[in-house]
Amino acid sequence: MQNVKNGLNSIVRYLSTKKEVGRRRIGLLVDGPNVLRKEFNVNLEEIRDVLKEYGNVKVGRVFLNQYASDKLVEAIENNGFEPIICSSDVDVRLAVEGMELVFNPTIDTLALVTRDADFKPLLSKANENGKETILFGVEPGFSAALRNSADYVIILENDQMNFYDDDDLYTSTPEKVQHTTEILSE
Repeated sequence: MQNVKNGLNSIVRYLSTKKEVGRRRIGLLVDGPNVLRKEFNVNLEEIRDVLKEYGNVKVGRVFLNQYASDKLVEAIENNGFEPIICSSDVDVRLAVEGMELVFNPTIDTLALVTRDADFKPLLSKANENGKETILFGVEPGFSAALRNSADYVIILENDQMNFYDDDDLYTSTPEKVQHTTEILSE
């Protein structure tokens, strides 16, 4: 019996070394009908990888309408996200879930993937309540009002991630996503 206890203690010690101090706890919400279109070529895996460098994605939900294909739902699940199928307005459901994250004490950072200015009040409320905000916007058609409401803005355009910080533009191709994550970590 003593060996089991020693083994358990070593596992507890090992796991305690894996706790990462200072990393952000992120809630990620994706506006599926607005950004998951062939013309935008949004890569959810790449977005998740950028956020993983910055913190731990505790919530990852992709909101879809009732017309989403089974293949899309399967691809979202295979990328480690939770698909949320909405029979009515996707924006309303995403905003409600976003507000839950704003008032969730286990979430430090709210990350949104959208182009829609309808989520400006959500970002404002998150900032007002001390949550950090990261916005992944998609061009063309990305709302300037939305862009100006987030702490960090990453624009997805033509298979590139462009990071805006105080009027400076940083560009990274899919091979250089690390550059964007380094900026977020500063």
